[in-house]
Amino acid sequence: MDSKPWLAHYDKGVPATLAPYPNRPLYSFLEESAVKFPDRACTVFKGRTITYREMNALSDRVAAALAAQGVKKGDRVGMFIPNTPQFVYIYYGILKAGGVVVATNPLYSPPQIVHQLKDAGIELMVVMSNFYTRVKAVQGQTSLKRLIVTNIKEQLPPLTALLFTLVKEQKDGHRVTLADGDLWLKDLLAEQANATRLAVAVSGDDVALLQYSGGTTGLSKGAIATHGGLTANTVQILAWMVGMKPGQEVTLMAIPMFHAYGMVAGMALGMALGATLVMIPNPRDLKDVLENIAKYRPTLFPGVPAMYNAINNNPDVKAGKYDLSSINACISGSAPLLLETKTTFERLTNGKLFEGYGLSEAPTATHCNPLNGVNKEGSIGMPFPDMEVRLVSLEDGLSEAAPGEAGELVMRGPQVFKGYWNMPAETNQTLQADRNGGAPWLFTGDIAKMDEDGYFYIVDRKKELIKPGGFQVWPRDVEEVIAQNPKVQEVGVAGVPDPRRGETVKAWVVLKAGETATADEIKAWCGDKLPKYAVPTEVEFRPELPKTTVGKVLRRELVREHKEKAAAEK
Repeated sequence: MDSKPWLAHYDKGVPATLAPYPNRPLYSFLEESAVKFPDRACTVFKGRTITYREMNALSDRVAAALAAQGVKKGDRVGMFIPNTPQFVYIYYGILKAGGVVVATNPLYSPPQIVHQLKDAGIELMVVMSNFYTRVKAVQGQTSLKRLIVTNIKEQLPPLTALLFTLVKEQKDGHRVTLADGDLWLKDLLAEQANATRLAVAVSGDDVALLQYSGGTTGLSKGAIATHGGLTANTVQILAWMVGMKPGQEVTLMAIPMFHAYGMVAGMALGMALGATLVMIPNPRDLKDVLENIAKYRPTLFPGVPAMYNAINNNPDVKAGKYDLSSINACISGSAPLLLETKTTFERLTNGKLFEGYGLSEAPTATHCNPLNGVNKEGSIGMPFPDMEVRLVSLEDGLSEAAPGEAGELVMRGPQVFKGYWNMPAETNQTLQADRNGGAPWLFTGDIAKMDEDGYFYIVDRKKELIKPGGFQVWPRDVEEVIAQNPKVQEVGVAGVPDPRRGETVKAWVVLKAGETATADEIKAWCGDKLPKYAVPTEVEFRPELPKTTVGKVLRRELVREHKEKAAAEK
């Protein structure tokens, strides 16, 4: 069997290999676009633009300011910043100073913030003012020595900034008084008004990022990404997006930029294209999202199914009040893309919505459906150029799964991470040695199948397999059946303890506005579409499901809540 059958199905213009990959720092894309497109808007935020020339200069000033505060090559520098222009110039400023970016998830609880700060050994952190008191409250439990603070109004147009100061700044927690030793970023930038780029030697082999994952449901792990790995993935995505026009694209940045997906498939790709990034600090504010689409006419929209689904079901969108026709291409990630979501969104926009796959350990993308070629329902698409991919037997973890059988998805390629920070055991479990002496293989923990054309299909997470009475049930299979019910808006499925079967299938269902249904109705819907053992024995209706900031349903959180409720009722 052909080891890479997917190559025959690449879009015209996508090469089988992009090697050799450039051994250069990630910020070189910003520097190149500042030369090619100096006067083009790099970011747009609430009506204010920053050009590529200005953004590059701002990142130089941040780098100089950090160096003046003692940041040296290899130091981990924290970021607690939403999708604003500040994220871009602080991120690239840290890299230009030779630092390592550690971006914090705003959903983290205080213990999770403490773990990340301590684990990464962060001594300096740049925070948006509304996060200042949250970080300050736990500083004493960490190695953090100093906070540099920025306020969202620093990047607002003058009139909007004035209104923000008068009406929202204090109410929303943005007005803070800094403790001794902490500093305002605007003051540090003023001191570096004439700064030029620091003479810090940074290569593709240097560490650029610790991407923490898993923190919403357990102990988060810092995946180590190099400049070269991030650059390689940017080059891969750029090659995959055939037909993109450098210096002309506009990217809607509604996906959180602290997440590797937004960081690479959004921001880094945007820098490589010389695209204008339309900044959305709160993707749950759908009115703001839609108004930005109508006003700034984005052509690229990396996102998640939950957001596309919310747009599909928005009453004003259905009524034709927003023109979405500028959108040409959307890579959907982080959760399964249902056919109904895809077809509805494509009808509304006349663009292409295609599913991809990635993870923090290969930041960020490894597979994607073709932009112009066949998109197969339920598929994450094909591996990017230069990816080696295998499906390993679930029985022994070593041998290849037979054709058509499910196996653990393992891979290696130029963007794969270097391991987990301070976690050698977890690193050795995830990055496993090649028996022939080649580069190690990344064991993803995802169960997948591959068809004869080289398209891959995620079956489910290895750790989330449900075993009612000894049978095997993949939550995604059940979710896809229930999601086809016309009354259902969203669904999550997981295994919960059962005294008779050991474990049983439970579904948590969100109904569409105005709809009603019973548990028996949902079970009956599944009855002729699933094996009897896979039909949920419990159905719970909820107004919403817990999700990560990138829209992935937190199944383990649902199980935790179920167990707590069951214990309280005993």
